Amino acid sequence: HRKKLQLALQALGTEDDDLQGKLDHNWVTRWLDDIGLPQYKSNFDEARVDGRMLHYMTVEDLLSLKVGSVLHHLSIKRAIQVLRLNSFEPNCLRRRPSDETNLTPAEISQWTNHRVMEWLRSVDLAEYAPNLRGSGVHGGLMVLEPRFNVEALALLLNIPPSKTLLRRHLATHFHLLVGSEAQRQKQEGLENPDYSVLTATARVKPRRSSFGGFGSLRRRRDDCEDYVCPLNIEMPKNSSFHRNVGIYEDNLDPLEQVNVLISMTTTLPVSHESELTQMEDSEGAVRQIGAFSEGINNLTVRSEPVLV
Repeated sequence: HRKKLQLALQALGTEDDDLQGKLDHNWVTRWLDDIGLPQYKSNFDEARVDGRMLHYMTVEDLLSLKVGSVLHHLSIKRAIQVLRLNSFEPNCLRRRPSDETNLTPAEISQWTNHRVMEWLRSVDLAEYAPNLRGSGVHGGLMVLEPRFNVEALALLLNIPPSKTLLRRHLATHFHLLVGSEAQRQKQEGLENPDYSVLTATARVKPRRSSFGGFGSLRRRRDDCEDYVCPLNIEMPKNSSFHRNVGIYEDNLDPLEQVNVLISMTTTLPVSHESELTQMEDSEGAVRQIGAFSEGINNLTVRSEPVLV
């Protein structure tokens, strides 16, 4: 729980709307149901993963939560991106069919796993829909992930390659659903020399851990791949996504910001004095930060992640 406390402390030092902080760990466990990964609910609940932790989730964090599947990492990555696109609105996902005419890619990206299964039933593939339970397939993965194409979907549905007409039927409806931009990106992925079909059995290879806690934060900040969903991830160009897009290109890792805030109290450049005029009592703020930091150190014990 150390990271959760550190992120909460960082949120106290900003005047920005703490949109992620409004999503508690109970909401996150329901969210796992929505994106089709209920098998991880107990692990996430035990770790008390909340909205802030999702926003700053790293690959190492996911591995420590026993999420080792490449497909499931991509599922969570795109589900986090959908939350960002919708400003972490807790009710942004679409669970049931409604008055859905002329659906946009942005709206389809909000589909839950259950809604995707309803779509399969609507295109006469009801026999295969139950195969998506626990798969991690949701609208965001289908629309936003270039590696997730109709071949990957057919494999997850267990449609045999010999059923060419059925696969062609699936491909037609899939391409119409995700839109031209998403389909173009998927086609470009197919043409990549390093392309391999996304399967349910592929596993994430854990990185070799390096020594150091806060000392390694600057290195991690510059490593976009460290986050499951990078803060500077490319956003979709389709105009339907641009209405509620939030900007999350943070200049500093949030945990490093805590260190910077603390260090500024001892070595404060003249140029930064104006930034702190809003603090009515800087000495009191320093004592508060110190108390929080001491509480974190006393109440938490940092443990190494268990890799699978």
